Amino acid sequence: MVCGGFICTKNALCALNIVYVLVGLLLIGVASWGKWFDLVSSIRVVAGVIGVGIFLFVVAVMGLWGALKHHQVLLFFYMIILFIVFVLQFSVSCACLALNKDQQNHLLEVGWNKSEATQTDLEKTLNCCGFLSVPVNGSSCEARCFHNPTVTCDLCSDIIQRYAGDVLRFVGGIGLFFSFTEILGVWLAHRYRNIKDPRTNPGAFL
Repeated sequence: MVCGGFICTKNALCALNIVYVLVGLLLIGVASWGKWFDLVSSIRVVAGVIGVGIFLFVVAVMGLWGALKHHQVLLFFYMIILFIVFVLQFSVSCACLALNKDQQNHLLEVGWNKSEATQTDLEKTLNCCGFLSVPVNGSSCEARCFHNPTVTCDLCSDIIQRYAGDVLRFVGGIGLFFSFTEILGVWLAHRYRNIKDPRTNPGAFL
């Protein structure tokens, strides 16, 4: 069987979905590990990452099962879902790569003010206090420097902004890479659905 035929397309689609299964399990494992060791205290962040991991895992299992059984209905819904994910992920990735410095700072400030748990995590991890000003007058800060009178705490905004551009470019690049694998999955599923299984009746359309 030449590559591009039934077996080759089936194997390629299975391999792609096995990768998606592993990525989904990795997201679930990393989020659970971070919460278990109290590296991330925000329930929303952990739940969001785990939710994305479970969603990716379910979609991948759907695609894998559809590929193994040459199931027309599963492959159809797999294509639709994967294409919607591609559009959303491609749009977000392009937005991450296109943000200028002012837009980055605005989004960082909105994210900082939205969740106290995120503030606590960042203060512990980056050893900084406050976003635009260091807390005073009895305000608390989780950074080590805040409890050391001989050390001056840096603003979290200054530290975050040093790496925000690189992080956004990294996230955007990873998102673009996976979005192209998703459109590849859509193409493979569409092609596979319209190929007849050579082991069945040659006159039957599957």
